[in-house]
Amino acid sequence: MTFRIRLLLIFTVAVVASVGVVEWKVTDKTREAFEGLETQRADALVRQFRSEYERHKQEIVLAVKRIADSRVASDIAAATNPEEYDYRVAEGLAATNGLELLELVGADGSIVSSAEWPARFAYKEEWLTAGTDWKTLGAFLKKEELPDGFTLSLLAVGTATVEDRKLYVVGGQQLNKDFLSALTPPEGMRVLLYRNLDPQFSNSQLIEVNGPGQRSSQMQALIERVLKQKREVIQTLGDGVDAETFHALPLPGYENNLLGVLLIGSSRRDLVNLEATLRRVGILVAAGGILLGIALSWWATTRVTRPVLRLAESAAKVAAGNWGTTVETTSNDEIGQLARAFNRMTHELVEQRDRLVQAERVAAWRELARRLAHELKNPLFPLQITVENMQRARESYPEQFDEVFRESTGTLLAELANLKQIIGRFSDFAKMPAPEMQSVNFNELAEGTLKLFEAQLAKSRVQAKVELDPRLRPLQADPEQMTRVLRNLVLNAIDAMPEGGTLTVRTVALAGGVRLEVSDTGQGLTPEECERLFTPYYTTKTHGTGLGLAIVQSVVSDHKGRIAVESSPGKGATFRIEL
Repeated sequence: MTFRIRLLLIFTVAVVASVGVVEWKVTDKTREAFEGLETQRADALVRQFRSEYERHKQEIVLAVKRIADSRVASDIAAATNPEEYDYRVAEGLAATNGLELLELVGADGSIVSSAEWPARFAYKEEWLTAGTDWKTLGAFLKKEELPDGFTLSLLAVGTATVEDRKLYVVGGQQLNKDFLSALTPPEGMRVLLYRNLDPQFSNSQLIEVNGPGQRSSQMQALIERVLKQKREVIQTLGDGVDAETFHALPLPGYENNLLGVLLIGSSRRDLVNLEATLRRVGILVAAGGILLGIALSWWATTRVTRPVLRLAESAAKVAAGNWGTTVETTSNDEIGQLARAFNRMTHELVEQRDRLVQAERVAAWRELARRLAHELKNPLFPLQITVENMQRARESYPEQFDEVFRESTGTLLAELANLKQIIGRFSDFAKMPAPEMQSVNFNELAEGTLKLFEAQLAKSRVQAKVELDPRLRPLQADPEQMTRVLRNLVLNAIDAMPEGGTLTVRTVALAGGVRLEVSDTGQGLTPEECERLFTPYYTTKTHGTGLGLAIVQSVVSDHKGRIAVESSPGKGATFRIEL
């Protein structure tokens, strides 16, 4: 993964995470504020209902008291036989005092007159004579029977007393749509009333001002929960924009039995729409942030990676050998400091290289002079002795000079040939020609080289083994120089086994190349000797110039290959060449 992509991912994650956290906090605070506002609105509506409820109760109590204090009520109470009065008198009194329900009941509980159900004349209302203090009770809820069924009513009881005779005045109003229409809920809220008049839950008893309440079937569990727990319950019904939160309040009767449940519903449509809007805004902000992050990351990475790439390219040039490479610096920030440090480094590298080259050149000339002096000293000493012998024979033994001359010239020619051979080796090393490439079969090259040493191998008691890879393909190389390489390695292996041993020449096919191995079972080499083995003029032999393996390494290097040695004392040595 590139630095630019990593930076882009970091920007993107940071922006998305920030927007997500902000949106979550905003949504949470919005929901909290909405819930608080909804609670306030519901509480306000509950207060309005209770205020309206109390107002109706007071109106009913006052209306009942007016009727109980009226002359008509006193006359009926004082009458010896109240049944003599018109049984429809209650209808007129109810209409005059704004009551929907009104019954005049005698002291024994018998109905004298009923406005809502005249046919109940003489029926017994035994609950009135149970001894309840109706004056202090005020208005109360009661399940009331009408000709078309039961209804939930808000009643008050007053008494008209004349001497020891009593008349009960029972008046009130129904809790129905007309009663709910007096409440004015704000937009997004609605009021419903469930009248608990049936033994089981009934949708017909759930009323709303504008008709049957929506979601009435879902409210059954809520209403039954309120009736069971006898306390206020708050619950959200539905999902999404159709969700509503209901405050359900129990409405007890005078006997502490629950006769109704008031439901105040608040739509969550505004909250859901607001949350959806916040999500859309969050997505847009996140998208904008991502685009901004892409632009910023592109700008930042361009500003950062461009000089870094230039540094990398310059470092590659330095690695390739161009130590004088520099980087242009245009800023004073960390990247600029790094570029200036790189330029200082390459400048110091060039200076150190120059000093090192000079030191190596001096050391090489010194080593060359030392090796030449060492190599030339051996043949020069016999030459000097021979010439001196000839001079002494000429002066002291003239008669024997011819014989000495013949022997001395032979010695001189032999030593001069040896001197010429030494100079030729140094000359060969100094004048290594460039390889002339052509297709070479290294299996055939290995077999041909070993055939040249058959007599020497037999004389040295060395057994030769050849392990050739049949998969090996011809490779571009200089056959003459590679033959010289194999000859040097084979000769070194034979010299390393003066008591005899095994010489193994092996070829291995590589992907796009070849590996040559020459192994012996000689005394092996120490790690220090392995490190210096390819150094010019270094040799482990008593007689030798130390140029053989240096020439081998030079040829392999000219072929863009590499050579290595693996050895340990007493375990032989293996030279590996990979081309």
